[in-house]
Amino acid sequence: MLVAIVCLMLALPAQAERLRDLATFAGVRDNALVGYGLVVGLDGTGDQTMQAPFTGQSLTNMLSQLGITVPPGTNMQLRNVAAVMVTADLPPFSQPGQRLDIVVSSVGNARSLRGGTLLMTPLKGADGDTYAIAQGNLLVSGVGAQAGGSSVQINQQAGGRISGGAMVEREVPLDLGANGGVLSLQLKEADFGTAQRVVTAINNDFGWPVAAAQDGRTIQLQGPPTANDRVNFMARIESLDVTPVEAMAKVVINSRTGSVVLNSQVTLHRAAVAHGNLSITIDTDYQVSQPAPFGDGETVVVPDSNIEIQQEEGTLRIVEGRADLVDVVNALNALGATPADLMSILEALKAAGSLRAELEII
Repeated sequence: MLVAIVCLMLALPAQAERLRDLATFAGVRDNALVGYGLVVGLDGTGDQTMQAPFTGQSLTNMLSQLGITVPPGTNMQLRNVAAVMVTADLPPFSQPGQRLDIVVSSVGNARSLRGGTLLMTPLKGADGDTYAIAQGNLLVSGVGAQAGGSSVQINQQAGGRISGGAMVEREVPLDLGANGGVLSLQLKEADFGTAQRVVTAINNDFGWPVAAAQDGRTIQLQGPPTANDRVNFMARIESLDVTPVEAMAKVVINSRTGSVVLNSQVTLHRAAVAHGNLSITIDTDYQVSQPAPFGDGETVVVPDSNIEIQQEEGTLRIVEGRADLVDVVNALNALGATPADLMSILEALKAAGSLRAELEII
């Protein structure tokens, strides 16, 4: 019986990590951008304007801005235009003229965006202001073909990417250290022990109390007042080595795939487990009932179902207390449980107090 333990982290001693891998400075982050635009030049694979009227409306509005008037009520049966949503991430400290990669996704019923060209599309932030302009030729990885009522497709064709397809038009205001050079360092995983170690490492490196923990995630830093000295200060902070506190014991169960992941802190206390499977088999055999010759009856199909219930024997097994992850895995394997049964056993061990770990089901 195979147990679906996908990833086992062996109990290794904690190692020092660079502080830049454990924390980030407040405000130094990406910003999401989104825009609505049109892709033209498709080979008859665009939106059907009858089912996607917003594509025709968008095209009419765009043509009017270019000085072309479309008579009211005109039904443009176009198949080479598609309405799309354009998304991008604006990195911190981006300046006007910088190029961004963008993702283009169809919002209508276009079959494929292959060969299309994205027209000028403003990309806006959460505040509604335009931060970039996108335009260019799409690269679509999917491909498909159809003929005679049959079709074949590889990957997805209703979306694509444009490398460097957007140009930054304005920067996101970010004034680090505006409050007298005070900076905030935020841990990616909140932990009081790790925060205390970070504060100690920073203060020991500088030789005076530069850092002070605000809570289990935020650490306040007193940085230099000038921009150049502040950059050197932040680079020095990020290069420090800190040994984080070991993560709490946790078992993660994926109920959809049956995957079970245990970290190195998981332990077991002594317990007794009884395990058995109940299976129900329904086998249906269809028979044909025919009337006598020259009779008035009709030929019918009669189902004959056979239901069988089997239950495997479940005996109590002692699970010894284990402090090492390898021993815990061997103890669970000895139960001979399937992945689905292993989930139930782990839940029962947790409820009984034998499993010394947090149980998380995703």
